[in-house]
Parts: sequence; structure tokens; C-alpha cells
Amino acid sequence: MVTNEEIEPEKKNSNKQKYRKEKPWDTDDVDHWAPIPWDPESLPHKHVLLEESSFATLFPKYREKYLREVWPVVTRALDKHNIACELDLVEGSMTVRTTKKTNDPYIILKARDVIKLLARSIPVTQALKVLNDDIQCDIIKIGGLVSNKERFVKRRQRLLGPDGATLKALELLTGCYILVQGNTVAAMGTYKGIKTARQVVLDCMKNIHPVYNIKQLMIKRELEKDPKLKNEDWSRFLPQFTKKNVQRKKAVPKKGKKAYTPFPPAQTPSKIDLQLESGEYFLSERARKVKKLAEKAAVAAEKKHLKKEAREADYIPPPSSNRKDKNKRKRDRKEIEELDVDGLKSKFKEAGKKKVSFGANVTDFVE
Repeated sequence: MVTNEEIEPEKKNSNKQKYRKEKPWDTDDVDHWAPIPWDPESLPHKHVLLEESSFATLFPKYREKYLREVWPVVTRALDKHNIACELDLVEGSMTVRTTKKTNDPYIILKARDVIKLLARSIPVTQALKVLNDDIQCDIIKIGGLVSNKERFVKRRQRLLGPDGATLKALELLTGCYILVQGNTVAAMGTYKGIKTARQVVLDCMKNIHPVYNIKQLMIKRELEKDPKLKNEDWSRFLPQFTKKNVQRKKAVPKKGKKAYTPFPPAQTPSKIDLQLESGEYFLSERARKVKKLAEKAAVAAEKKHLKKEAREADYIPPPSSNRKDKNKRKRDRKEIEELDVDGLKSKFKEAGKKKVSFGANVTDFVE
């Protein structure tokens, strides 16, 4: 008689292989990561997208002139993929959106990457390459990785190298186009190359020199050519760099040589010696306290007097120069000498004698 325990494992095995069917087309020579080209003719109907999708990005003021010149080129390139684009110079933004004719659902994301790269100072001929299926892009933000501004500028310059040699070597090894602009690094290429470039850039911001990563990439490139080492571990061939935190010695100022004396230096006087010298040692405890209080009161009074002088200094007029005073006195004396007092008196007397009427003229009072 067959028990239930013998039937259960058979059920488990049958359920396990229920959905695992053989795939004769899935062989080892099939590249699962190869990009599949988009074929619009294979679609059952023309209108694939149900809703409109749009993306917008801002651009800096200095890019406005260049974007205005190359915008017709961008429009023609996006029209081939049935994508509408708009350049708004008032708001300083670029917008891309799908149309009724758009049949590729992923092309709008490619168009979004194009306007992002144009805003990051990448030439239009290079930015439009992102529309191809085998080219991807990545914008690496490095602005917030280093807190010190001077240190950030030094590490960013280290990524470029002398005359851009380090960046050029990195481009050749990763197969990517790399541009360092402000607080970001833009990379364009394959998925593998972009991933490697991002790691090198982040390591550079973490104070790991790009030369170390470039050496590893050069060794890996040579190992890829050997079919025997294709499926082996490459860690034994790669150099292992240890981080050394070498503390630099600060420059100590040199002291001048003192004159040689055979006698030892004088002994520093103790507290009791100082009290004996000033006579405080023979005073009583109460007299010492009174003396200390009197010294504190004298210091406080002096500070109070200085503060009062500082407050009153704002109300003291600035001292006038003696030269100006002398010139003013001379002018006053000259005016007094030139003034004819007797003539004025006679004029006032004549004016008082005359009767003032409503039709009086000015000539009656002034000769």
C-alpha cells in the first residue's frame, strides 16, 4: 500500500518543473545586452502612445547665444523621430514633447537627455549622438562631495590633468566622451564605459588619484585580449594601492644662538619671595584682603573712566585746522574794512523821511 509521504515528493518535483521549459533558441552565443533596433513597421497600428509626455530643463544665461544658433539643427534632428521641441528665451528653458506621430516610447527619454547635455555646455554634434540606441549619457554631480572650496578645485583639476592629458586617457580607456563643467561631469558612451567613468570621478573626489584607476584599466584592457584568462580572476594581476596618510612636518622657525655663559640661569622667585619683597608677607590676612579690594577698585575705576571717554568721544566736534580759521578771520576783517558805515547811516535817514506809498518803486530806496 502506498502512503501519503511517498506521494508528496512526487508532487513537489512535478510542480518544480511545471514552468521550466527548454529554450532551444537561448544559446551561449546570444548577447542579451545587445541593443535591439526599433522597427516602427512591425507595429500593428500607427498610434502607440495614448498620452502626451514632456520634459523641460533650464539653461544658464551664457548658453543662450549658442542655443539660439544651433536650435534649427536640434529641431531637424528631433523631427526625424517625431518629437516636438521648444526654446523659451524669456524663462531660459528648453522643452521636448511627444506628438501624435511618435511611435517609439523611449525616444522621449533620449530627447530629454539631449536638452540636458546642451544645458551642460556639450556641443550639439556630440549631444545628438545620444539619440542612437548604443549611446547613453550620465551627468555626475560632484559639487557636494567636497566641503572645502579650494580642495574641490584642486581635485577637479586633478581629474583634468596637465593640458587635459588625464581626461584624454580616461576617454580612450572607457570609450566615453567626458566633459568637466562647473559642479558636474557629463559622460557619454556605453553602459560599461559610463559606469567605469563614474567610479573614477567619484574616487577622484574621495582623494584617490585618477592615475591609479587608469593603470588598472590599462591592465584590464590587455587581459581582455587573452582568451585563456577570460574566465579567470584578475585580482592577482591588478596592483593593490594602499592609502598612506603622511603627515607633513610644519616648518619650525630657527632660533638664534644665545651667547655662552658658564653660569646657570637665575632661579625664578617663588610666591613667598615676591611677598617678602613687596612687604605683603608681614601683613595680616585682613590687611591683605583690604589691599586686594583696593587694587580691584582702582582697576575698575580706570576702566570706567576709559569707557566714559569712549562714549563721549562721539559728541566731541572734530578739531578745525588753524589755516582755515586764519583765512576766515582775514575775510571777515576785509569785509568790515570795505563796509561804508557812514554811507549806510545816511541812506537809512533819507528812507525814514520819505513817505511810503502803495505806488512806490524800488528806485526810491536804492540809488
